[in-house]
Amino acid sequence: MIADTPLAIVVLAAGKGTRMKSDLHKVLHPIAGRAMIDHLLASAAELAPERQVVVVGSGREQLEQALGGRAAIAVQEPQHGTGHAVQQAEAALSGFGGDVLILYGDVPFVRATTMRSMIERLHREDAPAVVVLGFEPEDALQYGRVLAHADGRIAKMVEFKDASDDERACALCNSGLMAVRSADLFGLLARVGNANSQNEYYLVDIVNIATGDGRTCAVVVTDQPDEVAGINSRSELAAAEAQWQAVRRDKAMADGASLRAPETVWFSWDTKLGRDVSIEPNVVFGPGVTVADGAKIRAFSHLEGASVGEACEVGPYARLRPGAVLMRKAKVGNFVEVKAATLGEGAKASHLTYLGDATIGAGANIGAGTITCNYDGYFKHKTVIGERAFIGSNSALIAPVRIGADAIVAAGSAVSRDVGDGELRMVRAEQLVKPGWADRFHDAMKRKKAEGK
Repeated sequence: MIADTPLAIVVLAAGKGTRMKSDLHKVLHPIAGRAMIDHLLASAAELAPERQVVVVGSGREQLEQALGGRAAIAVQEPQHGTGHAVQQAEAALSGFGGDVLILYGDVPFVRATTMRSMIERLHREDAPAVVVLGFEPEDALQYGRVLAHADGRIAKMVEFKDASDDERACALCNSGLMAVRSADLFGLLARVGNANSQNEYYLVDIVNIATGDGRTCAVVVTDQPDEVAGINSRSELAAAEAQWQAVRRDKAMADGASLRAPETVWFSWDTKLGRDVSIEPNVVFGPGVTVADGAKIRAFSHLEGASVGEACEVGPYARLRPGAVLMRKAKVGNFVEVKAATLGEGAKASHLTYLGDATIGAGANIGAGTITCNYDGYFKHKTVIGERAFIGSNSALIAPVRIGADAIVAAGSAVSRDVGDGELRMVRAEQLVKPGWADRFHDAMKRKKAEGK
């Protein structure tokens, strides 16, 4: 029955997010390099929803651009509570007959398994009108309460501000997440009033209305309360980041990577690590990084949009930017920056080098201080370095330029024309020697200093 029932996702994201004090919409703030709403939608995608609706208020343009058509946009303006927010999705769900899962854009870590359990409960024999996701935090604070029987049937839902002391003593709290059949949802919402301390239309009231009609409503309790934690401030965003990183670090080590100081390594949402990868302290992975088996990422390195091959070595203090590709056993050492460049198998750039828009052949050696001069102020140009080529220290390779296989570029050269296979290219001014000049200079300066000039 569940498999045959289509699913719609409604994500509430109309809050102003004033506590974030940001021009960026709250649900677009990133965790591990990914907007919090995208974390949520990725989990929801595992349930293959037929429709997705995001309810927005201010910041609509930002969300439309970020979502890129992945969800319909419904506007809640002005904001009159959560029940009123869900009502704004009615037009987008016109003609839809299936289950509706109501989520919150600032609650990004809800697991797909939890969402699935709510839908499954909706289809049990007692056919509840509404399924609520409950949780039991260490401190119930000002969460709304779920007053339920031992079998999970809900007797009453109540917001904290409207709860009695006895009701507030209940430890089971309302996460706000619900599963409802589309055939029931908007009819129940139409009956919700705003006679409460906030003069708002509460979504939770659909439970009380359905219960009053003699229908069953049920609660599903998550065994991981942290998954329903909302993010409303910068400090809560930082806490969510720390929570996500702690889980990811444990997973990395469980999958066979070694983290010397786990608490100092920061992953992105899509970081991929092979087995026997070694990661030293204070390494940051931006989005789009793949690290193959046996690679070593040394301390204080930053990688983003890069592919690191088997048994490679990166750092310390290296920066791999988008488009950096290191083939097997390539090495990028301290204070080396690589952007849109490929280092072939066994190629090395060990010190103080910039390699941009370049292809470096297998076994090539790039000396300290070498720069590929790839940008002329208007366009990017490519440098190609052949296999086993040797580039001497402090060389400038002025693109577009090609250095042949087994060629040698002498230290200190500024190369602007192609170098053939096996050639030596030396581009230096002739050295000028003036015997005794330095001694005479020092004597003159010492006299002037003594005379106070």
